[in-house]
Amino acid sequence: MSRRLVAGWLTFLAAAALITSAPVDSATQSPPAAGRAARPAAGVPTVRLYAFDGGTLESDPARYHLTPEDVGVTQLSVTAFLVVHPKGTLMWDTGAIADSTWTPTGKPLRRRLVLSDSTERFVTLTKTLAAQLRAIGHPPESVTYLALSHYHWDHTANANAFVGSTWLVPPKEREAMLPEKPPEVGYPSTFADLKRSKTVLIKSDDYDVFGDGTVIIKRAVGHTPGHQVLYVKLAKTGGVVLSGDLYHYTAERTLNRLPTFEVDEAKTRASRAAIDAFLQKSGAALWIQHDFRGMAKVRKAPLYYD
Repeated sequence: MSRRLVAGWLTFLAAAALITSAPVDSATQSPPAAGRAARPAAGVPTVRLYAFDGGTLESDPARYHLTPEDVGVTQLSVTAFLVVHPKGTLMWDTGAIADSTWTPTGKPLRRRLVLSDSTERFVTLTKTLAAQLRAIGHPPESVTYLALSHYHWDHTANANAFVGSTWLVPPKEREAMLPEKPPEVGYPSTFADLKRSKTVLIKSDDYDVFGDGTVIIKRAVGHTPGHQVLYVKLAKTGGVVLSGDLYHYTAERTLNRLPTFEVDEAKTRASRAAIDAFLQKSGAALWIQHDFRGMAKVRKAPLYYD
């Protein structure tokens, strides 16, 4: 082989090595193939966090002891999440509008809901939750675990789609959701089928979903009897705490305001203090799920965080 040919091959191999070793931004990676579990790298579990667009909720800041000037943007985001772990998947919250009640057109649709207390709510959305899950290879029927931050209607709309998942729920929250007499709040029909689900009752302050410290459900009661938040430890992104309804607007946190409809205000204050202490200790970021501007910056599925 000539010296010129040998030199050419060496140049080609060097370039190939540079390409294959170049870092890849996880946000631009292709979604995992259906049914393929993520593989741990060097003994460390590979965890992915997907965020799903559940639309925009029209809201009145006065319900949170706030003014439009306090919040800047009055609308609230509706967001659900999926954690993909080598040992399974966890669905966190399920949106505000049941997929079965509307048909996407490719354009934003404004939906009107009348709750059981006769109050109206309006949500504008474009995509169904099931379609977003299928697009990343994790349809609802394949999800291992379901956990709801709490039972309010804007977090439970598609809960019945996960009846085949194992439901992770505090006893008091389950009692509030599935009493002998149907609850007179929100849309109980959206989660009624969960009474048939395999259920794990969470009785501790922290519940380690996969047993390795990467995905932990944390007690944060007060908004409802069994309200909870989710901590996800990601290798590249770092720790993230998904707030549920511990806060809705960032101004609730900065101005120390509470919603007008807490089950127990004292417990909410205690939960906020406990989660703040955890954030300080762990260095995790708090993602306020309803924060319109904050959630607009979060990349949505099929992109993900790892």
